Amino acid sequence: QDEQESKEEVENVEAEKINFKLMFNKQKLEIAWDPNKTIKTLKTHIQSLTGVGPGMQKLMFKENFVPTDDQTLSEAGIVNGSKLMLVGSKLTDVISVNAKSSTTAFAQEAKSAPKEPLSKQKPHEKVIKHGVPDDAMVAYKNGHENLPIPIHGMVNKHNNKVRLTFKLESDQLWIGTKDRTEKLSMNSIKQVVTEPIAGHEEYHMMALQLGPTEQSRYWIYWVPAQYVRSIKTMILGQWPKF
Repeated sequence: QDEQESKEEVENVEAEKINFKLMFNKQKLEIAWDPNKTIKTLKTHIQSLTGVGPGMQKLMFKENFVPTDDQTLSEAGIVNGSKLMLVGSKLTDVISVNAKSSTTAFAQEAKSAPKEPLSKQKPHEKVIKHGVPDDAMVAYKNGHENLPIPIHGMVNKHNNKVRLTFKLESDQLWIGTKDRTEKLSMNSIKQVVTEPIAGHEEYHMMALQLGPTEQSRYWIYWVPAQYVRSIKTMILGQWPKF
């Protein structure tokens, strides 16, 4: 009888857990966790799965970062079927990147001629010469904000209006124009290239790398600078390396 009661207790504990997905660096991790436990305890478990320490983890849920480690999963609104994204890097990766940056610093300083800004190159200059779109979003330099959904007031290489909508539940980025909406899988975007627009540094031009060559880049212009970091985080699933 004691054995049966013990088995039932275990089954009850298992039944109380919620099942959700965690996205990290293109991986999909299935996690079952007690909704009454805190985000802090969940981060400790996530460390055992990913190698990313709790102090270097940022958990994104419904396009926003989970605000506090003291919240329980229930208080954060995480339920069965929810999808979270882990933003963070392993300590060894950070050390490796810093070491690589140090070794390449001298080579970068040795370049005598500054590279011409992308915005001064053709065909980018042809698009930018039309000026800031009338419906462009308010932008500023040297700051970072979470993304409003969607982002609008931008244009593509044909100077057609563009809006970006992130669909985390389906791992997609929707690029909307007047004529159509293109639904891209996050996994199909290999890299995100950005650079401030000369003379309008509060805005960036941004390329989504969809293939192996520069010809496979989808260019977007007049992206507010304060959203660039969050866009890279959403797409790449990790803090961008500036």
